[in-house]
Amino acid sequence: MAAGSYVVFARWLPYDGARYQGYQAARPCRLQARQECLSTWRLTVVEAVTKRNGEGESYKATLRYKHSWRGDVYFGGSEPLLDRLKPGERVTATAWRGQIVVLGKNGVRQNTSDAPRDELQMNAAVGTFAALLAAEAFVFGAVRLVMPRSSLFGYKPYGARALTAIFAACAGVGLLAVWTGVPWWVVPPAVTVVVALVLAALVRRHRRRVPARGA
Repeated sequence: MAAGSYVVFARWLPYDGARYQGYQAARPCRLQARQECLSTWRLTVVEAVTKRNGEGESYKATLRYKHSWRGDVYFGGSEPLLDRLKPGERVTATAWRGQIVVLGKNGVRQNTSDAPRDELQMNAAVGTFAALLAAEAFVFGAVRLVMPRSSLFGYKPYGARALTAIFAACAGVGLLAVWTGVPWWVVPPAVTVVVALVLAALVRRHRRRVPARGA
């Protein structure tokens, strides 16, 4: 978990940040004559499919360019364009770095799953989750080695509750940060504060229950 947290903050987050900035700076190829430019293609829709299964939903459009290329493009949802596409229709595809990032038709555009997004807050939430989980595992494991009979540092019930608190705090703060647009570096300290408050409440509750059992 500690190694995973390092990879998130040292590799994944900077990569996604640089990729998004590069995409935002890209211009049409006729104005920006280099690989980073945005190229436009007229493609034909082969099929547009929404699949529902036990694992969720997938949204895919199969496209072709004349008779030389055929490929699949995936989306995060069916709106606003995918559910309107019919086989044989012509669409405009915007490509960047060899990937189709936007599909458009009659002024309606939809980002594909390959389009860079400014959601570094969730990257930070994932890295923070891994770091806090590593910290919990280390502390609980070390204390259990020294005090095997400790009721506070066992997996049930407090270890499991701490794990749930870490997961809920990372998910909640991460999503809230994405929706409000706060910087990603706010996420780790905010999550840490929330988790610390929850853990303090658990310790206080444990201390109250121990004397009650002794009485």
